[in-house]
Amino acid sequence: MAVTEQMGAQMAGKGGFIAALDQSGGSSPGALRQYGITEDAYHGDEEMFRLIHEMRVRIITAPAFSGEKVIGAILFEGTMDGSIEGKPAPSYLWENRGVVPFVKVDKGLEAEADKVRLMKPIPGLDALLERAVGLGVYGTKMRSVIDGASPSGIDAIVKQQFAIGAQIASHGLMPIIEPEVSIKAPDKAAAEAVLRDAILGQLDALEGGRKVMLKLTIPSVPDLYAPVIAHERVQRVVALSGGYSRRQACLELAKCHGMIASFSRALIDDLRAAMSEAEFDAALGEAIDEIYEASVHKIT
Repeated sequence: MAVTEQMGAQMAGKGGFIAALDQSGGSSPGALRQYGITEDAYHGDEEMFRLIHEMRVRIITAPAFSGEKVIGAILFEGTMDGSIEGKPAPSYLWENRGVVPFVKVDKGLEAEADKVRLMKPIPGLDALLERAVGLGVYGTKMRSVIDGASPSGIDAIVKQQFAIGAQIASHGLMPIIEPEVSIKAPDKAAAEAVLRDAILGQLDALEGGRKVMLKLTIPSVPDLYAPVIAHERVQRVVALSGGYSRRQACLELAKCHGMIASFSRALIDDLRAAMSEAEFDAALGEAIDEIYEASVHKIT
């Protein structure tokens, strides 16, 4: 079986979850603060990204971080282009840890309009996708945000995501489509119902046997996305933590059958730069175990 097929089989069927290690320029200072490194400890973007890369390498090389429970990892572009123990980061993830590599491709959000925040244009996307393929990356992730139950706004979000998803798929990569519904949306449940129907419409229109993955907010109504999860054009549906604590995110995720985690902040919440290696791995291992349980063992 070819490597890409092995990765696809793992993403389609293996128990576990996807680690989101894709904090970008806007979210990196917050991630470093959470890790115990304040803004006065570095100067400029270059130093900031070096520290973020070191944090990610520490996570990826920790004994607890392996394909046994972490079946995939979403990388920031800079991490994808970097190295771990002398190997390109995507190769290290797959060959040394058994973890399928993805890369975040979006460049942030437009201002809110019609209760949604569309993705900004992604200049140089084809070049990035070609580079990702060359480095052995399996797929991509891109995020937009829904702040309210506007049918026209949600339709625009979903159409944009699927259009760029087609461009990504043309390079042989698996797109993770992420139309996040804000957990602060006053009509969150209504927005999710509109979103589910818009996604199903786009899935029904996919041609040529093409599949996508989806990254969605944990729904207010458990199993709301069951028809999406069961759709023949969907490889996997994963959940973002969306600002919930890890405990709350895991409690809610455990109610959603067929949905696995793809947590970022909820995964690294308890990790600190000053920890010893033993303390760090114990804290990471505890987080991985909790998220794995919620992804694999559901409340019936």
